Amino acid sequence: MTVSQPTASEEARRKGSVVLLRHGQTAWSLSGQHTGKTDIPLTQEGRIQALEAGERLRQAFPAGFKPGFVYASPMGRAQETARLAGFDQPIIWDDLAEWDYGRAEGRTRQEISRLEGREWNLWRDGTEALGSDLDGTWQDVLPSGERVTVRNGPGETLDQVAARAGRLVARLEPLVDQGCQVLLVGHAHILRILTTQWLSLQAADARKLRLDTAHFGVLSRYKGDRVIERWNC
Repeated sequence: MTVSQPTASEEARRKGSVVLLRHGQTAWSLSGQHTGKTDIPLTQEGRIQALEAGERLRQAFPAGFKPGFVYASPMGRAQETARLAGFDQPIIWDDLAEWDYGRAEGRTRQEISRLEGREWNLWRDGTEALGSDLDGTWQDVLPSGERVTVRNGPGETLDQVAARAGRLVARLEPLVDQGCQVLLVGHAHILRILTTQWLSLQAADARKLRLDTAHFGVLSRYKGDRVIERWNC
């Protein structure tokens, strides 16, 4: 006899879960430019990805998400993704904002390494390793022709981002324990760092958790432990 596996929604009726949805593609996610506080819009492909993510979420969670349990980053690219995925009025959580990359904002890892004269790695070296000579304000022209203003300053350390993620976990854990199903729409690094804090890992371990644009992961409990239930779906 074949026994069908329970769907994610059936599991959620027995226990709570947190669904982490990354926003859709942007011009900078394609180019590899660090995108923190700069409000880059979704590309047309990113909008299609958000629509498709909404379909996958409805298939995985046909019971949906109750009002008051859908949250989004304050950044427009996350809120647009939420709307296109079918969640019109997400609650804004400031702690869901992406890592403030400071002097790395708008620049690729390769560009920063060239400017610094050494190989720079965000997870190893952090934003604090970058010199104040990279401070300033400049404009970047997106492939669409739109101009965006980029501001470079000190930014956040990994520990500071992890502290924000820890605050999110502290708010989410009671909801999960009450059997609630919560959706967070945010950004690659903050969602990956949040996952490390859920798992009680080092924040730098987030570098090992790939999360593609408009893909989601599910955090829950298993036998009392906080676990990853699904990833990069």
